[in-house]
Amino acid sequence: MAVVRKTITVTVMQDEWIKSQVEAGRFANDSEYIRKLVLFDLEQQKKLEALRAAIIEGENSGEPQPFDFAEFKEEMRQKYIDV
Repeated sequence: MAVVRKTITVTVMQDEWIKSQVEAGRFANDSEYIRKLVLFDLEQQKKLEALRAAIIEGENSGEPQPFDFAEFKEEMRQKYIDV
């Protein structure tokens, strides 16, 4: 995997936090911590995109249908609990 060297600027408080994560043994160094944050952000963005797509799909699925929660609960109870 190719790597690119970056220079970033953080506040003193952020630097202290990063150092505390490294000192606690959660990460080998500052770069590993920053890479983990970027991967986490990428994962969150993918989840957000999937959620937005699901919302759009729901909005385009037609008119809402009545839903009886008590009836649904009873159906699930019979299907999964009272087996």
